[in-house]
Amino acid sequence: MPLTPLDIHNKEFTKSFRGYDEDEVNEFLDQVIKDYEMVIRDKKDMQEQLNQLNEKLGHFTNIEETLNKSILVAQETAEEVKSSATKESKLIIKEAEKNADRIINEALSKSRRISIEVEELKKQAKVFRTRLKMLVEAQLEMIETDDWEDLFDTEMGEELELIENES
Repeated sequence: MPLTPLDIHNKEFTKSFRGYDEDEVNEFLDQVIKDYEMVIRDKKDMQEQLNQLNEKLGHFTNIEETLNKSILVAQETAEEVKSSATKESKLIIKEAEKNADRIINEALSKSRRISIEVEELKKQAKVFRTRLKMLVEAQLEMIETDDWEDLFDTEMGEELELIENES
């Protein structure tokens, strides 16, 4: 255990015949006590400063650790967000491609249906035209027959006779 200033102050030496000058020894001891007290005070002050600095260092170490953890969490979160955004963009692109394919297929199907309908309408128009032409030609033939001339030449009385004879 180290000496204290009080230990130095209370220290008594045995006296011998040709010993040291007592006043000189006491004076030197008083100086040692003062210097030793100052060293102890300085040591205590330095110990307090060291404790404060250690506390600050601990605080800053905690802050550093917290910041490092925060940075890691932020990096992990950024990677997760990036990964999630990439996955979502791929899903959106897939969905868009699927919709585009569906729209194209529907358009092609509708185009084929319309094309078939147009061809069917053309056929029907040709048939109608042919029938109309035949009808018109038949009507023209009826108009151009000699029966009309006979009708205009005969009189009304003769017609009545003919009708009666037929019935």
